[in-house]
Order: sequence, then structure tokens, then C-alpha cells
Amino acid sequence: MEKIKAVTIAENEDYLRQVSLPVEKNDPNLKEDIAKIEKYCKENEVLAMASVQISIPKRLVYLKNTNLEILEKINDGSANEDEQKYNEARVLINPVVLEKEGLTTYWEACASCMDYTGLVKRPYKIVVEYEDENRKPHQETFTGFEATVLSHELDHLDGILHIDIAEEVRNIPVEERKALRKKEGYTILSETGNYEELKEKK
Repeated sequence: MEKIKAVTIAENEDYLRQVSLPVEKNDPNLKEDIAKIEKYCKENEVLAMASVQISIPKRLVYLKNTNLEILEKINDGSANEDEQKYNEARVLINPVVLEKEGLTTYWEACASCMDYTGLVKRPYKIVVEYEDENRKPHQETFTGFEATVLSHELDHLDGILHIDIAEEVRNIPVEERKALRKKEGYTILSETGNYEELKEKK
């Protein structure tokens, strides 16, 4: 398989802003699509990826690392070999958000948005319906940092970028972003309450 590149806003912003299509029941390319997104995530420093970012405009998300503790170790250089290679390898097909609760903030980045880092408000908890890679249906509650990472990817499926909804956006290199996250890390403002109302109030 040849090297896979992420689509960026510099190359084709309109492509990233399309609404991804549902994955059909008998999609003959699904295994190949999952293999491509997994390959990209393994070879690059990302937390997760929506398939539209690698030119597959389908409602498909891959979660690589939503473990904040491991991420902080990787960032400060204290992660062991297993932690450095940590990969949840979770695939969510046709995810739909049923509920959103609470409020958090985090300085988000994106493989498609180059060095643009944005302070984004996200729900603390989301309830999601989805299918796994075997097309088995699930309903699952995601909380904390995992909910933030997944919410970022779910926005991609609807053509929304984190820079569109950020409270503040900075154009900074990776090392500066890591330092910023160390200083102003993932913050839980509320674990309960209506997300949309909290987002407007705080």
C-alpha cells in the first residue's frame, strides 16, 4: 500500500467541508478503507481520524489514542515502548450522537488543519450509536477526553473543522502546541447538564 496523505485545508478545503455519506450495508471497499485509515494512524502522530481526511468521504471514524494519561507521557518523553505504540484500533461506522452532557475545553489540533490549534468547547459525555467493523450495532457512552476526541472526528463527518467552532485559534508549531497543552490542559467545566446551554453560558 502506498503512502497515504491527509487532505489539508491548504490543498482542498472544500473537500473537507463536504458531508460524508453513510457506509452502505454491503460496501465492498470497507475492509480496504479501514486498512487505509489504520495505516495512516499508525504512521502519524494523531489521536484519531475521520476517513474523509484521507479522501474517503464516508461516515467512518478510527480511534487510535484517547487515553490522556498515555498522551501526556508521550508528550513529556516518559512513555515506555508499549505506551508509545499504544493503539486502541477502534472503528466506528455510521456513528450517530444521541445525547450530549456537560462541558469541557481543550486546545485541539488536526492533521487537516496544519498548525492551527483551537480552544474548543466539547461535551463531557456523549451517547453514540454506531456499528463496529463487523457491522455489529452498539450504543455506547463516551466520557471525558475520549468524548472530546470522538466529537472532533464526528464533526469532520459533517464538514465541520475545529477552527470553525474554536473560542480562540493560534497558528503555532507542534512543540509550542505541546507546551500550551501542558500549561492549559484538558479542562472539565461540568460533568452534567445540557451541553448546548452550558456552552452558551460559560
